[in-house]
Amino acid sequence: MTENRPEPGGAPEPSGTPEDALRREVTDLESRSATAARIFDLRRIIGGLFVLYGVIVTITGITDSPAAIAKAEGVNINLWTGLGMLLLGVFFLAWLKLRPTPPPVPREDGDEHERGA
Repeated sequence: MTENRPEPGGAPEPSGTPEDALRREVTDLESRSATAARIFDLRRIIGGLFVLYGVIVTITGITDSPAAIAKAEGVNINLWTGLGMLLLGVFFLAWLKLRPTPPPVPREDGDEHERGA
Protein backbone atom coordinates (compact mmCIF):
# COMPACT_ATOMS: atom_id res chain seq x y z
CA MET A 1 0.00 0.00 0.00
CA THR A 2 1.49 3.34 -1.05
CA GLU A 3 0.59 6.59 0.64
CA ASN A 4 1.11 10.13 -0.56
CA ARG A 5 3.48 11.30 2.14
CA PRO A 6 5.20 14.62 1.83
CA GLU A 7 8.87 14.51 1.08
CA PRO A 8 11.04 16.26 3.64
CA GLY A 9 10.64 19.97 2.94
CA GLY A 10 8.17 19.38 0.09
CA ALA A 11 4.46 19.15 -0.62
CA PRO A 12 2.60 15.86 -0.97
CA GLU A 13 2.53 14.35 -4.42
CA PRO A 14 -0.73 15.10 -6.23
CA SER A 15 -3.04 12.16 -6.66
CA GLY A 16 -4.31 11.37 -10.14
CA THR A 17 -3.14 12.52 -13.51
CA PRO A 18 -2.27 16.07 -14.51
CA GLU A 19 -5.51 16.16 -16.51
CA ASP A 20 -7.49 15.44 -13.33
CA ALA A 21 -5.70 18.23 -11.50
CA LEU A 22 -6.35 20.62 -14.38
CA ARG A 23 -10.00 19.62 -14.49
CA ARG A 24 -10.36 20.23 -10.73
CA GLU A 25 -8.69 23.62 -11.07
CA VAL A 26 -10.95 24.64 -13.96
CA THR A 27 -14.03 23.55 -12.01
CA ASP A 28 -12.88 25.57 -9.00
CA LEU A 29 -12.25 28.66 -11.13
CA GLU A 30 -15.66 28.32 -12.81
CA SER A 31 -17.42 28.18 -9.45
CA ARG A 32 -15.50 31.24 -8.23
CA SER A 33 -16.38 33.06 -11.45
CA ALA A 34 -20.07 32.28 -11.00
CA THR A 35 -19.93 33.60 -7.44
CA ALA A 36 -18.21 36.78 -8.61
CA ALA A 37 -20.83 37.23 -11.34
CA ARG A 38 -23.61 37.06 -8.75
CA ILE A 39 -21.85 39.43 -6.37
CA PHE A 40 -21.08 42.05 -9.02
CA ASP A 41 -24.41 41.84 -10.82
CA LEU A 42 -25.12 45.31 -12.23
CA ARG A 43 -28.67 45.26 -10.87
CA ARG A 44 -27.26 45.10 -7.33
CA ILE A 45 -24.87 48.00 -7.92
CA ILE A 46 -27.37 50.20 -9.77
CA GLY A 47 -30.19 49.44 -7.34
CA GLY A 48 -28.01 50.09 -4.31
CA LEU A 49 -26.76 53.41 -5.64
CA PHE A 50 -30.25 54.59 -6.61
CA VAL A 51 -31.57 53.71 -3.14
CA LEU A 52 -28.65 55.48 -1.45
CA TYR A 53 -28.93 58.65 -3.54
CA GLY A 54 -32.73 58.47 -3.36
CA VAL A 55 -32.60 58.57 0.42
CA ILE A 56 -30.22 61.56 0.34
CA VAL A 57 -32.31 63.52 -2.18
CA THR A 58 -35.58 62.65 -0.39
CA ILE A 59 -34.20 63.94 2.92
CA THR A 60 -33.07 67.08 1.11
CA GLY A 61 -36.58 67.46 -0.32
CA ILE A 62 -38.21 67.03 3.07
CA THR A 63 -35.96 69.70 4.60
CA ASP A 64 -36.14 72.17 1.69
CA SER A 65 -36.94 75.74 2.58
CA PRO A 66 -39.96 77.52 1.12
CA ALA A 67 -37.54 79.70 -0.87
CA ALA A 68 -36.03 76.64 -2.59
CA ILE A 69 -39.51 75.32 -3.41
CA ALA A 70 -40.55 78.73 -4.76
CA LYS A 71 -37.45 78.72 -6.96
CA ALA A 72 -38.75 75.51 -8.60
CA GLU A 73 -42.15 77.02 -9.48
CA GLY A 74 -43.73 75.66 -6.29
CA VAL A 75 -42.78 72.03 -6.94
CA ASN A 76 -40.70 70.23 -4.34
CA ILE A 77 -38.44 68.77 -7.03
CA ASN A 78 -35.97 67.23 -4.60
CA LEU A 79 -38.70 65.29 -2.83
CA TRP A 80 -40.25 63.95 -6.06
CA THR A 81 -36.88 63.12 -7.61
CA GLY A 82 -35.75 61.38 -4.43
CA LEU A 83 -38.92 59.29 -4.28
CA GLY A 84 -38.51 58.37 -7.94
CA MET A 85 -34.91 57.31 -7.35
CA LEU A 86 -35.99 55.24 -4.34
CA LEU A 87 -38.66 53.48 -6.39
CA LEU A 88 -36.23 52.76 -9.21
CA GLY A 89 -33.61 51.41 -6.80
CA VAL A 90 -36.14 49.18 -5.06
CA PHE A 91 -37.28 47.94 -8.49
CA PHE A 92 -33.72 46.91 -9.42
CA LEU A 93 -33.18 45.17 -6.07
CA ALA A 94 -36.54 43.37 -6.30
CA TRP A 95 -35.69 42.29 -9.85
CA LEU A 96 -32.41 40.88 -8.58
CA LYS A 97 -34.19 39.02 -5.76
CA LEU A 98 -36.97 37.62 -7.97
CA ARG A 99 -34.79 36.67 -10.96
CA PRO A 100 -31.26 35.93 -9.70
CA THR A 101 -28.37 35.28 -12.03
CA PRO A 102 -28.62 31.66 -13.18
CA PRO A 103 -25.68 29.39 -12.42
CA PRO A 104 -23.49 28.58 -15.42
CA VAL A 105 -24.38 25.49 -17.40
CA PRO A 106 -21.71 22.81 -16.88
CA ARG A 107 -19.71 22.04 -19.99
CA GLU A 108 -19.55 18.56 -21.34
CA ASP A 109 -16.17 16.94 -22.03
CA GLY A 110 -16.98 16.74 -25.75
CA ASP A 111 -17.01 20.55 -26.03
CA GLU A 112 -13.20 20.80 -26.12
CA HIS A 113 -12.92 18.49 -29.11
CA GLU A 114 -15.59 20.40 -31.04
CA ARG A 115 -13.71 23.69 -30.60
CA GLY A 116 -10.49 22.18 -31.84
CA ALA A 117 -8.63 22.46 -28.54
